[in-house]
Amino acid sequence: MKSQNLTRTSGFVVAADEGQPFWFLNTLTITKVGSDQCGGQLSILDHRVPPGFAPPPHIHHHSDEALLVLDGQLDGFCGDHRWRAGPGSLVFMARAIPHGFTVSDAGSGRITPHAHPPHLPKLTVRLPAPSTRLWLATVGHLW
Repeated sequence: MKSQNLTRTSGFVVAADEGQPFWFLNTLTITKVGSDQCGGQLSILDHRVPPGFAPPPHIHHHSDEALLVLDGQLDGFCGDHRWRAGPGSLVFMARAIPHGFTVSDAGSGRITPHAHPPHLPKLTVRLPAPSTRLWLATVGHLW
């Protein structure tokens, strides 16, 4: 991310490939807005995922999550509800309900997960590997 004095009172712009990039579960993830930039109220990520990617089913006990699909086709679930989402779709998943998704084998995907209050940046403090360039690994690639 370009060095800027980012505060809750000034606002800011993060360009297309700017932010803090890191590897998370074999995906390239770029933090666009971190919880430290907005008083712990929100996180927005740019999540670039390979064909066939599927995070393990999981639960966020303290955060609602929304996925804005920018590219690709995703099939997923939230509780007993099954869904399919493509570019321009928004998927809302309420806290404390098991959910997950799979990216189509036909092509990579790009989503922007939004969490309120944030959950992923706290988790990724322990798990990610920093990324020095913006490229997408294939499924099975290890950092």
